Parts: sequence; C-alpha cells; structure tokens
Amino acid sequence: MRAHAGQKVVVLVDEYDKPIVDYLAEPEVALKMREALRNLYGVLKDADSHLRFVFLTGVSKFSKVSLFSGLNQLEDLTLDARWSALCGYTQQDLETLFAPELKGVDLAAVRRWYKGYNWGGEAVYNPYDIMLYLDQRVFRSYWFETGTPAFLIEVLGQEGVFAPDLSRLETSTELLSRFDVGNIGREALLWQTGYLTLRETEVLESGESVYTLGYPNLEVEVALNRTLLLALGVRSEILGSMLTRVPRLLKAGDLPGFRDHLHALFASIPLDWHRRNPIARYEGYYASVFYSHLLSLGQDVRLEDATSKGRINMVVKMPGRIFIFEFKVVEGEAEGKALAQIQARGYADKFRQPGTVVTLVGIEFSQAERNVVGFEVMEG
Repeated sequence: MRAHAGQKVVVLVDEYDKPIVDYLAEPEVALKMREALRNLYGVLKDADSHLRFVFLTGVSKFSKVSLFSGLNQLEDLTLDARWSALCGYTQQDLETLFAPELKGVDLAAVRRWYKGYNWGGEAVYNPYDIMLYLDQRVFRSYWFETGTPAFLIEVLGQEGVFAPDLSRLETSTELLSRFDVGNIGREALLWQTGYLTLRETEVLESGESVYTLGYPNLEVEVALNRTLLLALGVRSEILGSMLTRVPRLLKAGDLPGFRDHLHALFASIPLDWHRRNPIARYEGYYASVFYSHLLSLGQDVRLEDATSKGRINMVVKMPGRIFIFEFKVVEGEAEGKALAQIQARGYADKFRQPGTVVTLVGIEFSQAERNVVGFEVMEG
C-alpha cells in the first residue's frame, strides 16, 4: 500500500505468526520463517513516520526480541480486560444480533459447548462455532476440527502431562509469555493456541499475578481429551466404540461391564508403545488415560471435587446416578486402598439425596501388569 503525500498508513496484519506456528514441529524451517518475518516486520520500524496505526493479530505471542526487534512501541492487548470481548461474541451479542436464529435453541447447551473464552474481562463465545452451529443446528467441535497442531500433542506426550491438571493449571505471566522456537512452555502453548483459557486471577502481595487456566468449554474439553488419548497410546478404533458404549454402561449401572471395558481399553495399548514412550513410565499415565477417556465422552465430570476431608479424584453425574471414583497406582497386586479411602473420608456424604443412587468405585492400576488389577464397588 502506498500513501499519498502527507497521509499516514494503517497496517493490519492477521495471523502474523502462522508461517512459524505451522512449522513448530520442524524447528529448522520455523527458524527460517522467523528470520524472514523479522525482516518483514522490521520494515515497520523504518516506516514509523508514515504509520498512523498498526494492528497485528495471531494465536501466539513471540517475544519482541525474537521477532519484533526494534518495535519497542508495540502494546500487547492479550490480558487487557478492556479488550477481552474483542475477538468473540458476548452473551448480549448472541441474544440480540442472532435473535431470529435462536427459536427452539437450547441456550444453556450452546453456552456449555461454545462459551468460556476469557482474557481477564467478559467471557465470550467462539464466533466460528456459533456461525456453524446456527447453520447446522448440531453440536459438534467445529473449531477444533479445523486442525489441531501436531506439535501440541507431541509436546503434551513428551512432557508426561497429568490430564486432570489441564482443568485447573496455575501459572504466571512469565510462563504464559514463554513462547519461541525451541522454547515453548506447556502453559504458553495451551493458552496461546486457545485450548485453555483464563479462569481466575490472583494478585500476590508482591504485585505479581498468578493465573488459573482451564478448558474454555465442552467442545475443547471433549475434543482435546480425545486427541490426548491418541497421544497416550489408545487406538482410534477404541475411541469410536466407547463413545456410545460407556455412557450406556454407566447409565444402566453396569459396573461389571464398565470394569471389562476399562480392562480392554488398557489392554489395547500395544507393548511396543509402552517401550517407545517414556510417558508410559510416568505414574500419572494410568490416571491420565482414565481421566481423558471419561472427559472425552462429554459427560458431567468433576475433577478433584473438594470435600471437608479431602478431594475426590473424579465425580460423574448422570440422571438419577452419581459415581464417585478414586484410584491408586500399585506395583503389582491390588491393595484395596482406593475404595477404603472413599469410605474413610466420607466422600459420598455431600451427594446423598432422595432419588439419587450414589455408587463408590475404587480402581487400582498395576505398573507391572499395565492394566486394572483392582475394581471394587459399593453403593453409597
């Protein structure tokens, strides 16, 4: 774009980082892209006197030193509450601008599926999801299906991520900003690519902020955990078969059938996969598979539910039924400690109510057997 004499130019750059992000799994190529973009954006510094306004958007925050050397006047709006609703639909937007399209729509379900992105201000809906849902009227992971970066799953697999942590991950401004080729923090990766969002902010006495991240909505929770299961060694055909089978088993209270399902799930993970992947030797591996496997089904799942005597590993709520899961990892044979902990700490007390069946399930995983060796059930 060429400015006429005396005029200043407005520069808008969308997806400024895409040439780098697309090649993060290939560091050599990503570095070449970064250098090329640094030269390109460096032109903006030399043209400063001719620029009225420059606005750049992207999914990742590369450091000024690595990509914008010399552009010291850039202002990062990511965590500025004034602009939190800039890139999504607010509740008011949805109910006013799309009012003619909302007849017969379950707004609570739409909110659960697609709302929740937050950058320190008002939470918003994913625009891409809303547009496609209102067109097709089917709940699907529209945004997630546009493509999950391979490097995301690779990093999660390599670092031995404990799946339950993803629903409540504490981090700092420094870690959220640590993003560059060859130096990508797990928190920054999940945050900047949109798979986790801001849930809480705590300002310490020192003035530093501590952020709690979590899944923005059901779409991401379900889709990310299905993808994570693949990174944990579960075969895709197993994922397909469990989508309808597991909810039916739990709804019917068929715990023997659920136990058999779990055994088949872990038995399906090839021995060679265990040998090739260090994550399989991580104690949280078995719990991660179990958690992600249930979270991927779209059920009402609560992790680390707090009681006066401790935190319950997992609570699954279904119409007329509540399942309380506690599990342990043992060396060899079952020890019976999982169910004993549920009983000793009275985890079922807060859930007892007329018309609801509360079921206690203690599960023990064996590192030697690489499978479930203990499965105890008791009605609460």
